[in-house]
Amino acid sequence: MNLAKTSFLTLIATTIKMIAALVINKAVSILIGPSGLALIGQFQNISQLVMTIAQGGINTGVTKYTAEYGAESEPLPKLWSSASKITLSCSIIVGLVLIVCSKYISEYALKTDEFTYIFIMFGFTIIFYSINQLLLSILNGLKEIRTFIAINITQSIYSLIFTTLLIVSFGLDGALIAMVTNQSIVFITVLWRLRNHKQIILSNFKHKFDNAEGRKLLSYSAMALTSALTVPVSHLFIRDYIGENLSWDDAGYWQAMWYISSMYLMVVTTALSTYYLPRLSEITSKIELRAELKQGYLIIVPIVICLSLAIYMLRDFIVWLLFTEDFKVMLDLFKWQLIGDVVKIIAWLLSYLMLAKSMTKVFIITEVTFSASFMLLSFYFIDLYGLIGMTYAYALNYVIYFFSMLLITCKVIF
Repeated sequence: MNLAKTSFLTLIATTIKMIAALVINKAVSILIGPSGLALIGQFQNISQLVMTIAQGGINTGVTKYTAEYGAESEPLPKLWSSASKITLSCSIIVGLVLIVCSKYISEYALKTDEFTYIFIMFGFTIIFYSINQLLLSILNGLKEIRTFIAINITQSIYSLIFTTLLIVSFGLDGALIAMVTNQSIVFITVLWRLRNHKQIILSNFKHKFDNAEGRKLLSYSAMALTSALTVPVSHLFIRDYIGENLSWDDAGYWQAMWYISSMYLMVVTTALSTYYLPRLSEITSKIELRAELKQGYLIIVPIVICLSLAIYMLRDFIVWLLFTEDFKVMLDLFKWQLIGDVVKIIAWLLSYLMLAKSMTKVFIITEVTFSASFMLLSFYFIDLYGLIGMTYAYALNYVIYFFSMLLITCKVIF
């Protein structure tokens, strides 16, 4: 399956996921407001960090090596068995930490111990999320795109129904409960879809831990955990800075703008993770690699530009559709945020080479450097220009990131 077909199928899945997210987001903005949206953003950053650690940070590696080895290869059971042992160990440890330290985490992350019970629930359900993501990573590596996307569609529909009901019934508490319990149900849907799979069977996960496979996966663990630490933590600091120096409503407006970017870019990033990572991982010829990158730029970049222009032209309607009248303040944030989004995807097409070619040290250095620079640029531009300075910082940071990617990956491409 080529990039165009994969992009089309992921567009279907992403559209359904976006519709689900739109309904959920509208309910949150009406019932909770800008400050509540900022709090949910804080929780999402914490949960993103927790979920990555609980998975052991190995899922990108599982996808890469599953694709690289091939569907019928002998090392696959060793790879999957080692991956499952890492995942189970990490998720159990993280679950226990969440339960034992729930009050402290709630007070530190959400500024109140009122949500202690949320983190206790999270601790009990995190293992289901971890196993779910491991199985999806294997499917992605096997390039079973239709099954992969069908599962994602099912999970999005469930999330829409379940989360909306909880938000309408319990408000902010309902939103948080849904976020930590969704994984228990979606895991059941994955098991059901894979019940007759010829390769993803229990016997292929029962081998002893293989040290060689474990070392390969742990190099990806280092990269994933770096991203999990740097990106959410930088956002936590930025959101706190906005809340303390401007207002928590302003933090909510920035969260809403970030949410819009994340939603429409999901069309592209899903295609990249679904098609690009396995494809780049299996390519050994530089000529073939350049051809694949060229195809990516010819297909992906025009899509992002068209989407960004459409969102900018429809920004008033989008704010009305997704949020409430209170969020009209964020209209000024669109221009430079959308420019930053375009540059971001242009740079990401190159940065995926670091994952595909196991460039662990370089990846970690760039993740730490550019998360720190985004945070520092944000503080600087907020002080100079107020909330709109966030979008200046975002765009400038990705321009610098793009030129850095050109320098870093030129040896791999040429």
